[in-house]
Amino acid sequence: MSAVHTRPPATAAAPAAQRWRPRPAARKLLMVVHVVSSVALLGEVWGLVLLNLTATLTADATLANSAYRLMSVLVFGGGIPLSLTALASGIALALGSKWGLARHYWVFAKLLLLIGVVLAGMLLFTPEAMADATAGGAAPPAGRGWWQVAVVSAQLAMLLTATVLSVFKPRRRIAWRRPRAAADRP
Repeated sequence: MSAVHTRPPATAAAPAAQRWRPRPAARKLLMVVHVVSSVALLGEVWGLVLLNLTATLTADATLANSAYRLMSVLVFGGGIPLSLTALASGIALALGSKWGLARHYWVFAKLLLLIGVVLAGMLLFTPEAMADATAGGAAPPAGRGWWQVAVVSAQLAMLLTATVLSVFKPRRRIAWRRPRAAADRP
């Protein structure tokens, strides 16, 4: 005799498929906030790539110092608030739509890419590192400049990949495996 698994009946107090769905006006506002913050973050990271290249390639210590000082303004005045806004609005949009947060590969990949951008920024642009880079009016030690160029270039690539995923929306779904119940095990 085989065990038949059925879903428990939904009660009047808790419908089976009840979840948060924003109203159309709220969803559109969330979408605008998400797109604007994501595009602004992409521009901010592009600016960091240019500033890092300038600071790394120049022989002028004053120009390098100025570039590093401007980087801290971009990171702490733009990058951090924009990345957190894009992350929060993206999660809200995913949870309130048919796409879900971990139901489709493209949505889940965008989440992981943005978390990667945030983590890379946290590791690279700490207040201490930025203070060291601008201390004494000299450029940071050789090698650090190219390391920063590589990291911000990787951030730019991650954000561009997320943008491409947003446009093309590959339809494959994630097939999460559920653990078998104790009664189903041999």
